Amino acid sequence: MSKVAVMGSGSWGTAFAMTLSDAGNDVTMWARRAELADKINFEHRNVDYFPTIDLPRSLVAVTEPSEAMDGAEFVVLAVPSQSLRSNLGEWSIPDGAAVVSLAKGIELGTGLRMSQVIAETAGISDDRIAVVSGPNLAREIAERQPSASVVASVSERTADALQAISHTATFRPYTNNDVIGCELGGATKNVIALAVGMAVGIGLGDNATASVITRGLAETTRLGLALGADPYTFSGLAGLGDLVATCSSPLSRNRTFGEELGKGRTVAEITASTRQVAEGVKSCASIQTLANSHGVEMPIVEHVAAVISGDLSPKQMLTALMSRSAKPERY
Repeated sequence: MSKVAVMGSGSWGTAFAMTLSDAGNDVTMWARRAELADKINFEHRNVDYFPTIDLPRSLVAVTEPSEAMDGAEFVVLAVPSQSLRSNLGEWSIPDGAAVVSLAKGIELGTGLRMSQVIAETAGISDDRIAVVSGPNLAREIAERQPSASVVASVSERTADALQAISHTATFRPYTNNDVIGCELGGATKNVIALAVGMAVGIGLGDNATASVITRGLAETTRLGLALGADPYTFSGLAGLGDLVATCSSPLSRNRTFGEELGKGRTVAEITASTRQVAEGVKSCASIQTLANSHGVEMPIVEHVAAVISGDLSPKQMLTALMSRSAKPERY
């Protein structure tokens, strides 16, 4: 049994905390609000995200970050990607603890992946950092439906340790040493899911959505190769697996956000009506910048970013993508 701190009480943080508890670990979850921590501790429910799902009675919530991390062997970071740096600036990670990122995004302004933000901000060496990525729809994991994922670290020892503490009867983690590929797959699939959602919202069918998913995977792979990722990662759980789940499921925040855009709602209207963060809305601009800096063409990402910024409508986006010059499938 390991002592684990999960820093964040959103849907994915809660679901992963449940998995870690089911695996027999001593898990403490940090919640920003005292009311939510009390509900978790005394009613064993996260009323904000999973009001009908019972949490493990062993799962404890606290409101002080230092209390959550006291003595932790693993610190799981379950905050949105664009707030990770500011949170890390306020927290003190225990010496020797492995640091695990659940966030799927690219930082605005720097173009850094989350593992890079952790290393830079907290001064954590790469061999102590791991990421979790894959087809991980939080509600299904909280419901203990079967799911597989990837736990990636440049250190085989760290990846193996994280695999051991998160393996349950319903959650099967695989190890991988391609942190770059896993993080890029997790971040870019959110943007592709926005595009798929827009196509669905407009009323397009399966041919269109399958085309966007497939070409989105091609874009992600091109960027990954330029940054030194293993191309095989993108055909695995952290690539194709995550992409299919996020683009296909109504449980996906990014797919649902895109649908609402396709139906004519604005970014501001949708954002104001939901508690959860659609990471692709902010990451699309940073991924586009990252791609441009490496000379990688990512037309779907580019056009989604134009919709989010208000320069194109969803219908104009799809028209522009279909009107691009004809090319070989691989170029």
